[in-house]
Amino acid sequence: MDSMYDILMDLPLFRGVSHERIQNIAGTTKLHFLKYLAGENIVMPVQACTHIKFIISGHVRSAITNVGNRFTVSQTLSAPDVIAPEFLFGRTTRYPCTATAIDTVGILQIDKNDYLRILVSDRIFLYNYLNILSMNAQKSIDGILSFTTGSVDERLAYWIIALTQSRGSDITLTCRQRDLNQLFGVQRSSFIATLDSMKERGYIDYEPGIIHVRDRASLFDLIHTNSDDN
Repeated sequence: MDSMYDILMDLPLFRGVSHERIQNIAGTTKLHFLKYLAGENIVMPVQACTHIKFIISGHVRSAITNVGNRFTVSQTLSAPDVIAPEFLFGRTTRYPCTATAIDTVGILQIDKNDYLRILVSDRIFLYNYLNILSMNAQKSIDGILSFTTGSVDERLAYWIIALTQSRGSDITLTCRQRDLNQLFGVQRSSFIATLDSMKERGYIDYEPGIIHVRDRASLFDLIHTNSDDN
């Protein structure tokens, strides 16, 4: 079984830090190790984000649903993912999602104030966190721009990317067909043609009301291919 130090050094926000520095953090910071059984909720929408939560074992199903419950984007997260790290600071410090244990899940959580002290204690910690924030901010800007200039498949790809994390797997979009047509501003026949094309090219599978993403990384390939063609 991995030691606590090995677990910490494998977490994305702690990578690149020396073993000695990790030992110091472990000795001076309150680290809370929590266990969730299958079906238990880890976080809920609008719940205050007072701790940063690292997945250290097991699998978590994260889902974002709009206010009217018209669409849901869900994904599976696993170790060493972090649950919604960009909501720890800022104007909105409440979780945007439901996160539920798929199997037995181990979570390491650190209080916001303790984590802030870690960030300012070493530039590597700070750079790791800033990189995550920057990537999330950049994908949101790209997504907004795609809605004004991109093709339907490009807009759909950006939309899914903006609502999921980089290592998310088993990604699904659940939404009524007519709501998707309205959201993307196209006729049903045009949207179905786009879905058929994306399926043929290996990006998605779909059935009435559900779109399954085969591989999130492939959506980046779709976007870059479309951009290169313009």
